[in-house]
Amino acid sequence: MPEYVSEINGVGIAPHVLDNPALGSLTGPHAHFAERRGRVLRYPVDVSPWLAMPLEPEAEDWADLAALAGPGAEVAAAGYSGTFPDGWEVTLDLEGVQLVDDGVAGAPDTEAVRLGPADVPEILGLVERTRPGPFLPRTIELGTYLGIRRGGALIAMAGERLHPPGWTEISAVCTDPAYRGEGLATRLIHAVAHGIRERGETPFLHTGAGNTDAIRLYEALGFRLRRTTRFMVARTPVSVS
Repeated sequence: MPEYVSEINGVGIAPHVLDNPALGSLTGPHAHFAERRGRVLRYPVDVSPWLAMPLEPEAEDWADLAALAGPGAEVAAAGYSGTFPDGWEVTLDLEGVQLVDDGVAGAPDTEAVRLGPADVPEILGLVERTRPGPFLPRTIELGTYLGIRRGGALIAMAGERLHPPGWTEISAVCTDPAYRGEGLATRLIHAVAHGIRERGETPFLHTGAGNTDAIRLYEALGFRLRRTTRFMVARTPVSVS
């Protein structure tokens, strides 16, 4: 499996790229998206809420993050499990899990179509109905998103989000409630995984630790638990010096 040295572009990281996947993405295949201040990097706010910072941030890193985000802004510190400085308000603290491909049967799907910018309004509607996680107006730019339509309407989708070297995250897996139980999510995961493997990369994904139905599905498809993690969102201080 891919490994990193202890530092990339001045940002200290853990030994394995998946311990800080946003950093691997923003200093690797997704570097063209990166907005940076000091050792803190993030995606544009209309692309993804993910940001990357050292696993053990110092006071200067928090100051850079606050300045980059602006006063009173919410930032998603996925993977960070420490405390926030005085003046920061934690608005979400969710335990999560990271799973990696351990024999997923990737296969193309003849009914799956590639989604593009013109599909974003319909995608956002499906996301609103199903709540698979954040999907923003430009999230479609992060990778390949596949959908299944019935009667012309988008009823299910899955796609690619974080992209650390050698790996691609499967994300936004969702099915309209009226069409659940037909195996559409399984088919789309197989199709997205197939595309990832065709590039010589390995699929991985994240979900909430309490989302036991999804975890059982992913394990049945051939994913295995790699690590637990946290999804934390905090609001920067209103006054940023």
